[in-house]
Amino acid sequence: MWEDNRNKRGGRWLVSLAKQQRHIELDRLWLETEYNREVCGAVVNIRTKGDKIAVWTSEAENQAGVLHIGHVYKERLGLSSKTIIGYQAHADTAAKSNSLAKNK
Repeated sequence: MWEDNRNKRGGRWLVSLAKQQRHIELDRLWLETEYNREVCGAVVNIRTKGDKIAVWTSEAENQAGVLHIGHVYKERLGLSSKTIIGYQAHADTAAKSNSLAKNK
């Protein structure tokens, strides 16, 4: 979690999937999850309304590194350049007052 000192200053790229995509896309997308030294974890959340895949980064303020991870991840997932995926700093997620943190 973001409370861990190694993750505290990080954030996550979040890809949301409609529940209809679970059987078609979820396994493929999960297998394309990238690893590099800036990636410190990944998680899949299975939910009734739709699933989510999050790729956690270690330093949210490293804009170049974060953007590189996002661009590579979108490319590996086969998402068009027009498809928007959100990035959320863990600090913003921890301080949120509703169910959605602000995307950067």
